[in-house]
Amino acid sequence: MSVQATYADPLVIGGRSFTSRLLLGTGKFSGHAVMRDALEASGAEIVTVALRRVDLSRAGEGDILDFIDPTGFLLLPNTSGATTADEAVRLARLARAGGMPDFIKLEVTPDPRYLAPDPIETLRAAEMLIADGFIVLPYCSADPVLCRRLEEAGCATVMPLGSWIGSNKGLRTRDAVEIIIEQAGVPVVVDAGLGVPSDAAEAMEIGADAVLVNTAIAIANDPVSMARAFAMATEAGRLAYRAGRAAPRREAEASSPLTGFLGQHGLGQPSLGQHGLGQPSLGQPA
Repeated sequence: MSVQATYADPLVIGGRSFTSRLLLGTGKFSGHAVMRDALEASGAEIVTVALRRVDLSRAGEGDILDFIDPTGFLLLPNTSGATTADEAVRLARLARAGGMPDFIKLEVTPDPRYLAPDPIETLRAAEMLIADGFIVLPYCSADPVLCRRLEEAGCATVMPLGSWIGSNKGLRTRDAVEIIIEQAGVPVVVDAGLGVPSDAAEAMEIGADAVLVNTAIAIANDPVSMARAFAMATEAGRLAYRAGRAAPRREAEASSPLTGFLGQHGLGQPSLGQHGLGQPSLGQPA
């Protein structure tokens, strides 16, 4: 049984509750069947799909959506590939017209080399989409001021990057993400760059509400096992955060007392019968 299932700790986004705090992307898998199996192994409940990869006219003919159970996952269409706010809004509206949910992962990335999110266009697109009734989850740089502005605009989450998309470098933005978590009144989802399960655990341990992972799972030698590992790491990190870590210390402190536990013989001189420690009498077995 999932560790998370043993206590009430739902992730609430846009008025909906979720048990899993691991969100999965669907790109880069070697095949749709592998993707489907990894999704199932992860225990994720939110799955993001790039709208540019979806062909609604091919439903039932082997399109990616045929491998994602709509009863088991919230489908989170994303505007990956959009380079302007207007383009992102157009993609979101196309998704809605095609029958997809009003939840939208907003991505505006005009930089083709590093896929860095455009803060100005992201905020502008968020304002337009929210006015149009969308529940917006914006991918953004790890900028505390920008995240506050996105929250004030009405976004359901903020999704600061851990490092560049697909880089697998881990939580390089930790200091900024900690500030974002401290200030946020909406869930903080660390998105992009997490390369191994310990990266997910680290993000959760510092108080992130969830993580989104794609590349690290999709291109692993065994995506299904890696998905399971990320699920366990995400749960462990969340449980550790809720438990409350012990404060770091500059000096050592023994976990057991160094005095008072050897009785009357004193530290370093416990009794071994009448002969004493390490000094057996002649003629007696040592």
